[in-house]
Amino acid sequence: MGNKCCSRRHDPDRPLVYPAYKNEAGFTACPSSLETRYTGEPNTRVLSRPPADIVRTRNPGKCITNGGRRVVKALCAYTARADSDISFRKGDRMEVLSDAEPDWWRVLHLTTRREGLVPVNFVAEESSVECEEPSSCCSWFFPHVSRKEADKLLLAESNPRGTFLVRPAEHNPHGFSLSVKDWEEGRGYHVKHYKIKPLDNGGFYIATNQTFPSLPALVMSYTKNALGLCHVLARPCPKPEPQMWDLGPELRDKWEIPRSEIQLIRKLGQGNFGEVYYGKWRNNIEVAVKTLREGTMSTQAFLQEAAIMKKFRHKRLVALYAVCSTQEPVYIVQEYMSKGSLLEFLRNGEGKFLQFEDLVYVAAQVASGMEYLESKMLIHRDLAARNVLIGENNVAKICDFGLARVIEDNEYCPKQGSRFPVKWTAPEAIIYGRFSIKSDVWSYGILLMELFTYGQIPYPGLHGKDVIEQVERGYRMPKPVGHYLPDDIYRLMLQCWDAIPEKRPTFEFLNHYFESFTVTSEIPYREVQD
Repeated sequence: MGNKCCSRRHDPDRPLVYPAYKNEAGFTACPSSLETRYTGEPNTRVLSRPPADIVRTRNPGKCITNGGRRVVKALCAYTARADSDISFRKGDRMEVLSDAEPDWWRVLHLTTRREGLVPVNFVAEESSVECEEPSSCCSWFFPHVSRKEADKLLLAESNPRGTFLVRPAEHNPHGFSLSVKDWEEGRGYHVKHYKIKPLDNGGFYIATNQTFPSLPALVMSYTKNALGLCHVLARPCPKPEPQMWDLGPELRDKWEIPRSEIQLIRKLGQGNFGEVYYGKWRNNIEVAVKTLREGTMSTQAFLQEAAIMKKFRHKRLVALYAVCSTQEPVYIVQEYMSKGSLLEFLRNGEGKFLQFEDLVYVAAQVASGMEYLESKMLIHRDLAARNVLIGENNVAKICDFGLARVIEDNEYCPKQGSRFPVKWTAPEAIIYGRFSIKSDVWSYGILLMELFTYGQIPYPGLHGKDVIEQVERGYRMPKPVGHYLPDDIYRLMLQCWDAIPEKRPTFEFLNHYFESFTVTSEIPYREVQD
């Protein structure tokens, strides 16, 4: 793929944190011997070997220990869903018997003495940073959270001033960041971020005159005295429940389920090929159910969407749980997102009241999910606000892979007569049927216009045929009137709409652009002291 794009915000020395150390399930895993880093050219990467201590500090909770008994500790409670898994409470200790499967480990509960499967992302190695402090399992450590995600979690209304968390630093592979909720007159609640730097001897510090042998020791000290921070560390930020990728361990490989296990409760919406319902699995687990209206398309084509969704896993993609395909209408059972589509959320829901920084957060999340698809050589072909779902705390996830195709030669040419949404589709895809990840970048630019205009229809006043003709002549949507859109973001949108696909930015670049938008680095300690 072409990788030429320019931006004043690009920092060639900035290490690529995401998706480095991500496995295909979307979880942070033990890093391989290769680390992805930026070079001086935008949108290019080279591979280099990371220092050995990165393996120990960047991925707490998922690294495999060598020799001896391996004990994990529960990060939160879990209720068993089948005979093969076991329930546990936060803080429970379990011995790992087998880690052969990526999502479910077989353990022995050291209190109940029960043996069974547990979801991997609900536990952490007892010797890891997450579990270094027995009394709280280091509940303040968030190993997979970006700066923008930390802001959203900490700014929840239920969190008082002084709520905090520690996360891996985005700019320093050896260090960490301390994020603290603060309040100031005239500014209200906001989050301040502090660099936690490593010492050569293995300790850590924020200020050079205060050093500590470990992260727990550092945190404990600042819970007793602010020592120059904006506020004493009052309490750890509550953790959201980890992502579940399966309805239960018995469905990790076999995902056809009996229709009788699904209860349809209320209709959520309707699309070209069927309806979407809110429902429950076994009267317990909330799910969304997509149905295929008889005669609209083949069952095989509908199930192709399910196969794609089941194979690709990322926290910014809607999770597929199961299918019911033995009779019509066919069901696709997937993750339920409580706020519905981004388009309706912006037009008629709570999204009407989102602040600019919230919109940037959504843009970053969508770019993150598309960066993952980009790395897997998958094109979506229907990226739009209607195909992004919103959950609690403005969490955004990409859905509807019905038009998606895995590509081998950077390009996909659909069959003659295929229909696609003109206003969201790149000109080379409309005219020549050439879809690529770069045509998805064009669609992302249109989605950005939808996002920052709170759901306005693209190319207002123009019909599909007119759009094709105007775009071919070089017309691009102007900067919207009546909505706040910085010039930098509008220029980025114009780059997404470059007539030459190879000149459009990559989703890797777009993700880092929005993750770092209006942010340069963590607050130096001396600024708070002064």
